[in-house]
Formats: sequence, C-alpha cells, structure tokens
Amino acid sequence: MSVKAEFLFDFGSPNAFLAHRVIPQIETRTGVKFAYTPVLLGGIFKATGNQSPMQAFGHIKNKLAYEQLETQRFIRRHGIAGFQFNPFFPVNTLNLMRMAVAAQNEGLLPGYMDAVFHHMWLEPKKMDDPEVVKAALVQSGLDPALLERAQAPDVKSALIANTENAVARDAFGIPTFFVGPEIFFGKDRLRDVEEAMNAASR
Repeated sequence: MSVKAEFLFDFGSPNAFLAHRVIPQIETRTGVKFAYTPVLLGGIFKATGNQSPMQAFGHIKNKLAYEQLETQRFIRRHGIAGFQFNPFFPVNTLNLMRMAVAAQNEGLLPGYMDAVFHHMWLEPKKMDDPEVVKAALVQSGLDPALLERAQAPDVKSALIANTENAVARDAFGIPTFFVGPEIFFGKDRLRDVEEAMNAASR
C-alpha cells in the first residue's frame, strides 16, 4: 500500500525547523518520503483565530518556561545541534513562503528549505528584510532572483490555495502533518506520525 505523508510548514515556526531536522530519520526508518507543503502561518492564524504561543500563553506564569524545557528535551532526544532562537522573532514570512512555492515549482525546494531554515534558526537573521534575504541566498549558493520570481501571480495564488486548503483540512497551526487523511499537530506528535505511517504500510 502506498503511504502518503505530508508536512505543512512555515519558516517562521521554530518547531517546524525542529521537525524538519527529525523527518529524515523517520523517512529512513519507514522508507516513506514526506511531501512538503508551504503554507502561510499568518493566514492560518487569521482564518482560525489562533495565536502564537507567546501571544496566547505569555501571560500564564511558568507556561512558556515549560514549553522551552520541552523544546530542549526534544533537541537532546534527536541530537539537533546549533538551534538558536531568532532575535527578530516574529519574522514576517510572506516572501519566504512565496519563494518556497517558486522553489518547489523549479525543483529547488530541498536546498532552499535547508538554506532558509539555516538563516532563520541556526545563524538567525532578519529574514523579512529583502536585502538580508538576498545576501543569505547568495551565501547559500542560491539565486537571489528567486525573490523576484516569487512575486509571480501564479506563485502568490498557489500559496493562498495551499493555506486555504490546510484550514479546510482542519489545520490551525504549524507544524502540521498528515498521514493519508489523518491530521497530527506539533513536533511532539512525530512519534504518532511514524506509528501511523507504519500502520498504513502494513
């Protein structure tokens, strides 16, 4: 049986970065490749009334400190090195996500994703500044003209469609995963995602 696993992502989510670093391990164990779908987290938040954890829980004593503890546990469990919280957070990722769609159309998404995640969460930069983005792309060996190609009407429309489709499939945040029609939210559900992939392949 063919197993379909999908990862909905936005570069502005640190948890999406952490999930991205773990996914190759799951792919190796299961023999199933994830389909990556760029969406706009801000659009999902607007459509669902959701907020970032900082906005939603920032006023709750001990809540964010506990979330940071769980993040460190996740990092240790999976041997993820070099993660740094971006000091410019929150970063407006509209252009980055449009470029992800353009890169996907051109068969360049894997390299583009690794580059942008690197400049967001390993060597953090203000990645909503076009000049910073261009310099980061050049540093990573990518064509900075991708920023201009990402402004094409069909690219913009595709990102909107991806985002609207995500909400229609019950997504409310990032990272979101699907195994077939079944939805999973959050990096801490990756073990459940892998179990569902294995069950679907039997």
